[in-house]
Amino acid sequence: MSDSIPAIVLDPAFVVAFRAGTVTRAQLDAVLPHDRGAIIFVMLQLSDAVGDATSSPVGPHTPSGSVPPYAKPGPGPTKRPKKKGGKPGHPGSSRPPPETIDKRVTHTLPACPDCGGELKRTGQKRKRIIEDLPAASGSEVTEHTIDRDWCPCCKKQVEPTVPDALPACTLGNRTVALSSWLHYGLGTTTSQILAVFNRHLRMTLSEGGLTEIWHRLARVLRPWADAIRDRCLDAGVLHADETGWRTNGETWWLWCFTTPADTYYHLHPSRGHAALDEFFRKEFGGVLVTDFWKAYDKVTTRRQMCWPHLLRDLKAVDDSREADTDWPDFAGKLRRIYADAIRLDLARDAVDAEAFARRLDKLHGRVGALAHADWANPHAKRLAKRLDHYGEPLLTFVEHPDVPSSNNHAEREVRPAVLMRKASYGSQSEQGAATRATLMTVFRTLHRRGLDPLKTVEAALRTYAETGTVPAMPENPGSTG
Repeated sequence: MSDSIPAIVLDPAFVVAFRAGTVTRAQLDAVLPHDRGAIIFVMLQLSDAVGDATSSPVGPHTPSGSVPPYAKPGPGPTKRPKKKGGKPGHPGSSRPPPETIDKRVTHTLPACPDCGGELKRTGQKRKRIIEDLPAASGSEVTEHTIDRDWCPCCKKQVEPTVPDALPACTLGNRTVALSSWLHYGLGTTTSQILAVFNRHLRMTLSEGGLTEIWHRLARVLRPWADAIRDRCLDAGVLHADETGWRTNGETWWLWCFTTPADTYYHLHPSRGHAALDEFFRKEFGGVLVTDFWKAYDKVTTRRQMCWPHLLRDLKAVDDSREADTDWPDFAGKLRRIYADAIRLDLARDAVDAEAFARRLDKLHGRVGALAHADWANPHAKRLAKRLDHYGEPLLTFVEHPDVPSSNNHAEREVRPAVLMRKASYGSQSEQGAATRATLMTVFRTLHRRGLDPLKTVEAALRTYAETGTVPAMPENPGSTG
């Protein structure tokens, strides 16, 4: 800077207003000098300030919270609002009436509410049903008197079991099932659960007491989680995804393996083969649906790569300043391959086997030609290498009708865990991580199977208290095994 130009420091509020487009004339008069050279210097400073604020790359996988509001795209074109309610001709839906009536109340006016005059009874009545929660009445405390007798044959004292609670536990099965479902099934925080029990239900609980009973419940239900893992390993199609998770202040990873009926969560410090080796304890013979994370490469060669991940990469480059040279040609050809693959998948039943195989071979040839072409654009080169490595797994969904083209199912099953992570900030210990993985697995699978979590877990705890073993996890709402 020349000695003739005075040092000028921009007000941060002015930079924010300039970026947002709300700068006023008074702010301009206060900042801009009258000398032309000084004005040029101020504009250069302003350009650097705005550039520094928007220089961080925003890609398709950048969390929404990491993108400043001014960098987010504005609202799209205004659409005509959809008419609310059911469409004409469709049957209506309403809340079904309760099956039982617990209490009946009759309401009669002693006099006219308007003039206070005497009423003439007509005998006409109407009914209104209101369903509500009972007033807080506290917990139900039961004292169990247990006869302890002597068996001359076994030479020992014997007594009947109490199936309403786990051995040596002062909290009943229903309390254990409800509190654990609220925390690991719905993501309610421990402090919120304590507020419900201590205030509304007037049942004194502590954070430490709840945590210990949840650890114990996880040990009891661990056979269910192991069975869910085995079912996932035997599945014909398995979806997998992973996300970060803090454990005892360190970065761990929450792995999700899921099918239409089962979801298994696995918490591990590694995002690589160490975690996958713990889950895949035997050879996996199905199709694994994932994104392009390389750790999955050694699991199996029968893969389906997620097309939406690839299409989001295309859109990110389209929206950047680097979609030059031969990028439009590359992106257009790749999108046409996906569109033709979808058409062939939908026309599966209308095309004979020979024509179907011929068209599928052509799709593989087009992917190979796209992968081995000489591209000038650096992003085209990068994605061409990905096609060279994963070109065949991108079209597995065309060969197998039960395999989807996206990993949307796994991402949806990861989402509940992400919401719980935001509320709980992760796990405070390795034991807490193991308990969370087990109980989240159990409750999410109960949800996928359409089972009542409270009744199912309560019944399992009752059986465990009586026999010392947990029963097999029910398959569906109608099964009992």
